[in-house]
Amino acid sequence: MGSPSVVLPKVVDGEKEGTARRAKWWYVTFHNVTAMVGAGVLSLPYAMAHLGWGPGIVALLVSWCITLYTLRLLIELHECVPGVRFDRYRDLGVHALGPRLGLWVVVPQQLIVQLGCDVVYMVTGGNCLQKFAESVCPGCTRLHQSYWICIFGSSQFLLSQLRDLNSITAISLAAAVMSLSYSTISWAACLAKGPVAGVSYAYKAGTAADSVFRVCSALGQVAFAFAGHGVVLEIQATIPSTPTKPSKVPMWKGTVAAYMVTAACYFPVAFIGYWTFGQDVSDNVLVALERPPWLVAAANMMVVIHVVGSYQVYAMPIFESMETFLTTRFRVPPGLLLRLVARSTYVAFTLFVAVTFPFFGDLLGFFGGFGFTPTSFFLPCILWLKIKKPRRFSAPWFANWGCIVVGVLLMLVSTMGGLRSIIQDASTFQFYS
Repeated sequence: MGSPSVVLPKVVDGEKEGTARRAKWWYVTFHNVTAMVGAGVLSLPYAMAHLGWGPGIVALLVSWCITLYTLRLLIELHECVPGVRFDRYRDLGVHALGPRLGLWVVVPQQLIVQLGCDVVYMVTGGNCLQKFAESVCPGCTRLHQSYWICIFGSSQFLLSQLRDLNSITAISLAAAVMSLSYSTISWAACLAKGPVAGVSYAYKAGTAADSVFRVCSALGQVAFAFAGHGVVLEIQATIPSTPTKPSKVPMWKGTVAAYMVTAACYFPVAFIGYWTFGQDVSDNVLVALERPPWLVAAANMMVVIHVVGSYQVYAMPIFESMETFLTTRFRVPPGLLLRLVARSTYVAFTLFVAVTFPFFGDLLGFFGGFGFTPTSFFLPCILWLKIKKPRRFSAPWFANWGCIVVGVLLMLVSTMGGLRSIIQDASTFQFYS
């Protein structure tokens, strides 16, 4: 097991040298809400349409419970070594699995989560900008979706120059408020609309193979909705900590509050959206809503504001890693020029991928299965078992191994479904038609 004191900062009067730790528990709430509630909530009715009432409700409830439990594990492990704070997921992986295996296991998964979220948020922002423009100006010349993604992406070039998570607190707060607002508008508008004519809750017709892959992809979309684990340690790193007031207390308080908000967003949207549109619901429920136009337009603009903040919450840890790597490995001098070039390159890359693969629902299924399931469902359990070493066949031992089994199965089936759907859609997609 690697020695954490070699690679990790020690706690000195509740501060890490060079890093401000001044966040409160309510900062944690809106950072977590911003990180989790977003693109995923809009696809939940679509996932329900592939799963059906019973399996869909079970999948959402089980995922909510498991991911809250695994968040608790990560929060407890943040300061599992006295005098040391594991401010990054990779740091915790190095401590638990060793300097080589820890990096190879944790870093790729975390990068997939953060990069996947940013790509999907690019697509989401472009989709909702397009829907907003078409709602407020139905007679205007319509631009292709790819152009709207580029317009949304241009804002991230500017915001990416902000220094760190503390610098985007106001943006994160606005994003959290927007997430609750547009989720409420989504399910309230669906409730007011009522079941559409000829609504059906039966499974879509198709071959047995198609049905299986649709279910697999839907499970990935559910997994995508619980994606905050990839940045939870980075969020906890912004909280001051002392032996008498450890950071895990306000962090857990803020996380529970965030999960209550998450439940208030996810469950009504998923259930009422599916109740309204049945098997024919769009992979973005806001796209399916057409009236009242002003309300739908407002909700889409709220989504845009939210994903602006969400993109930065997931991008900031990557920015920090990139700049640390360039300054330590290649001796690039830190400063404005490094930040401008490195961060702009990352934003440009995510924008390129988003324009190339603008398949909202399928991206959720693939990234949810391949990237988010490990970091959210079973990797925290593996790290906890390795560090805490509970007695075999005890209740904690069974709980963690149960989460591992569920998470691995979910990863395999949802990745398979999401990848197949992306390949199918890519073969028929026209970029500028």
